[in-house]
Amino acid sequence: MADVLEQIEAVSRQADVDLAAVKNPAELEQFRIKYLGSKGEIKGLMKLLGQVPKEDKPAVGQKVNALQDRVSSAFEAHKNHVAAGMPAELVEDVTEPGKKPELGNRHILMTVIDELTELFGRMGFAIAEGPELEDEFHNFVALNIPQSHPARDPLDNYYVSIDSGEGRSSGFEENSLLLRTQTSTVQIRVMENQKPPIRVVIPGRVYRPDTHDDTHLSMFHQLEALVIDEGVTMVDLKSTIMQFVHAYFGKETKVRFRPSFFPFTEPSAEVDVWFEDKQRWVELGGCGMVHPNVLKACNIDPEKYTGWAFGFGIERIAMRKYAITDIRYFVENDIRFLRQF
Repeated sequence: MADVLEQIEAVSRQADVDLAAVKNPAELEQFRIKYLGSKGEIKGLMKLLGQVPKEDKPAVGQKVNALQDRVSSAFEAHKNHVAAGMPAELVEDVTEPGKKPELGNRHILMTVIDELTELFGRMGFAIAEGPELEDEFHNFVALNIPQSHPARDPLDNYYVSIDSGEGRSSGFEENSLLLRTQTSTVQIRVMENQKPPIRVVIPGRVYRPDTHDDTHLSMFHQLEALVIDEGVTMVDLKSTIMQFVHAYFGKETKVRFRPSFFPFTEPSAEVDVWFEDKQRWVELGGCGMVHPNVLKACNIDPEKYTGWAFGFGIERIAMRKYAITDIRYFVENDIRFLRQF
């Protein structure tokens, strides 16, 4: 009997020592399995009942049960102590309600592009697209922009050097490549491959080495429109733009046309919209009647066909529609800004 009681006491002492050494949840679980599990040390003491006389069995059973209760209580107390001493991110409360996953959404610029193309789709425009890496013919020559024009200055464009295997090109030779500076390049590609009547809208990214401020970026989005047909006039251009502005921004929106100059349109105009939050006119883009030289470059007879085009900044449109005060917000990836839309 004395030997049996000594074995029970030995397990009790060792359990106290092992529990005091537990420092983390993994060690705590190992302790539970070793001493309190269905095949643990304490359950194993029940085998000692077979080694004692019948009259001593109740005393041994009570001793083992008391040890089970004491170690279980000590285990629970130590478990709370371990949890309280650990970093909060490592403590998992399985009774706490789960966190609802946050759903993402499209970037506000992509949403605006969808809104614009859907609006012009209702006005009978098809959507056209083209490459962002362009050659000088489509970006300048076909758009009636001569070699001497300031817009072709290497400092005002992102030219791309090409390794031909015989050394890298300077990026400024004839037919060299550059990141397109306007979506008007797609107008040329459309007119090269499609004969009038033409009625397309062209959304896309363009690149210019502008100084960044609240209304300028070196990469931005444009919405271009092109109409070519017989009998098209400036009246058609102005009425389409007014219809678009009032449909998208509201009938009360102030809009004005200012005479301007572009090599690829004649006559030309700038379109401004009043920004209430800025209390000033902000340019949306340029427009005008397609220059006869542009039509000739695309093998379209300027004596038979006329057309108009405009190019508006999509960021400017989004800023006016959603009262965004700084164009740089679109590219800063601040989640607080993006969550608003």
